[in-house]
Amino acid sequence: MSTGKVLPIQTIQSISKQESMKRLTTGFSDLDGVLGGGIVPGGVVLMAGQPGIGKSTLLLQVTANVAHKSPVLYVSGEESASQVKLRAERLGAEKSEQLSFAASTSADDIAATILSGKYQLVIIDSIQTLALDEITSAPGTVSQITNSSSVIIRAAKQSGAAVVLVGHVTKEGSIAGPKVLEHLVDVVLQFEGDRYGGFKVVRAIKNRFGSTTEAAIFEMYEEGLRLVENPSAALLAERQNADGSVVLATLEGTRPLLVEIQALVNTTNFGYPKRTASGFDLNRLNLLIAVIERRTKLNLSDKDIYINVVGGLKLNDQAADLAVCMAIASAAAERRIDDGVVVFGEVGLGGEIRSAIGADRRIAEAKKLGFTQAIAPKSSSKDSFIKSVSDLRSALIDYLQKK
Repeated sequence: MSTGKVLPIQTIQSISKQESMKRLTTGFSDLDGVLGGGIVPGGVVLMAGQPGIGKSTLLLQVTANVAHKSPVLYVSGEESASQVKLRAERLGAEKSEQLSFAASTSADDIAATILSGKYQLVIIDSIQTLALDEITSAPGTVSQITNSSSVIIRAAKQSGAAVVLVGHVTKEGSIAGPKVLEHLVDVVLQFEGDRYGGFKVVRAIKNRFGSTTEAAIFEMYEEGLRLVENPSAALLAERQNADGSVVLATLEGTRPLLVEIQALVNTTNFGYPKRTASGFDLNRLNLLIAVIERRTKLNLSDKDIYINVVGGLKLNDQAADLAVCMAIASAAAERRIDDGVVVFGEVGLGGEIRSAIGADRRIAEAKKLGFTQAIAPKSSSKDSFIKSVSDLRSALIDYLQKK
């Protein structure tokens, strides 16, 4: 015999939107955009990234900004109060009167604190350090992470407090712990980039409250992370137009971005040529090299090929194909592309150039930075700014100039 009871039912139309659903602003406009307009009360955000990339720094800056208007609690299971105080002083966050701190690894205690209703935002750094009293396994194990996060998420939903969990990542870059953790939370943010320099990108890989196409680009300074207002100009500031250098018009989420692709092609000293890519998928690079060899007259079978995306960015854009191919061909043939030219377009296995999404935004960004023409697929736009190409061979013949 079932002991359950019939649930109270209401129509979707009759549900009222609560006044408390007003989002908390992080103090970073682009980060608000990634979150879908800010942090949602009662929402749970999981932020993951490499060690040392700046997760704790960014979250302490966010808490300091939110604490100007709302009470915030920063819970650390990894650092002592004095360690967090030192970082807060460096970031200018110690003056916030509504910013409170607690050091704890007890999920039960943290959940009880959230349920007290005193705080509108709670940061937990990190979920891998938490443990429940009734589970005997060590912190960081699957059972502890799953059950601790369930208790905290339940408390967040009951109290209406927004919670941000910091998650560790594996050496492959994926979020450590059970996959169920990503399913339980409302938003999953990935913090990417080079921990030693260059740009750092925050993007949502899951978002119940907004889009997963937005990205926020940061740079680390002594006093903390700052949004990069014009990343295209910064990425191209030190560029020298030599062979093997091509400017790609790409998209980071919905934001257009101009980035330099560099290629170096050397005759190999060994029987097996080396292929290396920084910021670009190595399997995709090998595929593009095969297309170049098959569809043009370039022979790359005895060449070492190195590809670098300047600025520490990692490209997920299919339209980077044409720029990578032209950079490789430029370096191999020792010919360069004219000044003032940007490139974008996807390359198919037949050597055809396929259309790219957001062509108008890419072109607008290129014009803004003083570029004079774009090598792009035929179907991109009717703009005279575009020099249309239909296949890889004609693109290489027409636009690689002997210097």
